[in-house]
Amino acid sequence: MNITAFIGSTREYSNSEMLADLVLKGIPYQNLYIKNLNIQPIHDLRHSKNGFKFIDDDYDQVIQAFLTSDIVIFTTPIYWYSMSGIMKNMVDRLSHAIRDERFPQLKEKLQTTEAIVLAVGGDDPKIKGLPMIQQFQYIFDFLKMPFTSYIIGEANRPGEITKDEHALTQATLLNKQLIARIKT
Repeated sequence: MNITAFIGSTREYSNSEMLADLVLKGIPYQNLYIKNLNIQPIHDLRHSKNGFKFIDDDYDQVIQAFLTSDIVIFTTPIYWYSMSGIMKNMVDRLSHAIRDERFPQLKEKLQTTEAIVLAVGGDDPKIKGLPMIQQFQYIFDFLKMPFTSYIIGEANRPGEITKDEHALTQATLLNKQLIARIKT
């Protein structure tokens, strides 16, 4: 089973990345650090005569992660009650990617790629982060991706996620479920 965690924080070893590490403890996976990729914003040409144009940036790494993963984990801090800007930019580019003639299998592959969301915020995130989870649900529904789980953790300062017992318990349970699936 191939797993990719899209790390959507700009902070080194962020709380959301720490949560992903707990969920994936003992499981082979790769992190794709969005902050380290040059991903241009979408130039929406869906309705123009010639459609989208090729963009020479690092987005193909994101597409390759989708094409080679059985599970993708969207790991993000909650910024202004939504996903981080760099993650939103990555998601926006999916409009282009699913129409990219170089990857005709992408749309079909996404329908079998399981999505999980891990988010951490500091302003009552377990309530105020729910609209963001709904946003992800709509995204995954549009792409016909199975959305199987999410965890919202609470933390502000670096490392504080280790104090959120509820998120840690959820991460441990999800980890056990993933390990059990890998073994079968």
